[in-house]
Amino acid sequence: MTTPRSPLWIVGASQGIGEALALHAARAGAQVAISARSEDKLKAVAEKDKHGRIQVFPCDVTDASSVAEAVAAIEKAMGPIGTAVLNAGTHKETPVDDFHAADVERIFGLNVFGTATVLEVLMPKMVARKRGHLALVSSVAGYRGLPKAAAYCGSKAAVIAMAESLKAELDGRGVKMQVICPGFVRTPLTDQNDFEMPYLMEPEDAAERIWDGLKSDRFEIAFPTRFVMQLKTLRALPPGVYFPLIRKATGVG
Repeated sequence: MTTPRSPLWIVGASQGIGEALALHAARAGAQVAISARSEDKLKAVAEKDKHGRIQVFPCDVTDASSVAEAVAAIEKAMGPIGTAVLNAGTHKETPVDDFHAADVERIFGLNVFGTATVLEVLMPKMVARKRGHLALVSSVAGYRGLPKAAAYCGSKAAVIAMAESLKAELDGRGVKMQVICPGFVRTPLTDQNDFEMPYLMEPEDAAERIWDGLKSDRFEIAFPTRFVMQLKTLRALPPGVYFPLIRKATGVG
């Protein structure tokens, strides 16, 4: 876990979970670098920090040169990145009657390829230093496909698999890999949902769970516990049971 001398970098920190985590970490004493595309939104987050521990480094995670410039700027100003939380992501429903490859490409472009771009730039540095901590933000939606969320569920499942694959290689090389799987958290993205969201959490509560999880040895940081257990039970069901059940539960078809 990051120390005051080893900065925490949060990618996707201009709002929602990323913003809440940045402020929580700063209150806990961490030196925090925050990134997203909007410099104005990042500055607004930094202004809420009463301790002067948050620094702003705008970047576009879909652009490798932009990410490389941000990493270089952070490490020049704050020292080698100790922990990176890769939180950039987006969501849009992709139901059967409004399914477009362009939407899938955009969602995967940020959720999966944006994560991969940051890893391409930062991971070799951590491996070379034989120390570091990477946490990829996925979702409980990555456990199994859900109606109207083909692109989002697919992208989050890819992030989980990516983290699992990389952890198997990074173990023993001094680099800690974790995956973060939140349930429903009140953010600008979930505000777009037109259905009841079970176990809806506030971003500050999610940030506290993530912060505690980052300090643990657990590979998966998943919450809220009851919702996670319910979804993992669904994941274990055979198709003949799962699909009728999920259609009834979600009212599709």
